[in-house]
Amino acid sequence: MGKTLEQKQNVVGKLEAEIAEAQMIMVLDFTTLTVAEITKLRRQMKPSGTVCKVTKNTLMKKAISEKPEWQPLETFLKGTSVCLVVKDDIGAAFKAYQGFLKETKKTELRGGVFDGRALTPDQLKAIADLPSKEVLLAQIAGAINGVATKLAFGIKEVPQSLARAIKAIHEEKEAA
Repeated sequence: MGKTLEQKQNVVGKLEAEIAEAQMIMVLDFTTLTVAEITKLRRQMKPSGTVCKVTKNTLMKKAISEKPEWQPLETFLKGTSVCLVVKDDIGAAFKAYQGFLKETKKTELRGGVFDGRALTPDQLKAIADLPSKEVLLAQIAGAINGVATKLAFGIKEVPQSLARAIKAIHEEKEAA
């Protein structure tokens, strides 16, 4: 027999709590996956801060119904769906999914939602290919450090140039 209304409301409440912490949600078709493979997917996604949610589409639609930033997700909730709720590193989550896909070759990425926009699998891959936050911060720090170094050398050069000019004038007067 199916779940009671109270059980369904409890599931929707848990989904809403998961979604509240999400940066991005990806939807997969998992028609051909076994329970063991879904468990493996969950384990592979966990280190990247991603939660794998298998639930009825109607319950997921109910969970996102009052959240306009997640409503584009409804277009992907058809048939058997598993939602990957990405809470931390988007790039690491997508790479973990790609690793799982290489092993099983059974799932299909339908799309996802990021920043209130529905994204195709190609757009999701492009986001995942971007450098991580740490790499970007290191690049910015390196650029700032480079500017500061050039500025320091430039400032140091002014008194040295003045000293060389004074020395040259002094040597010219001594020679004359």
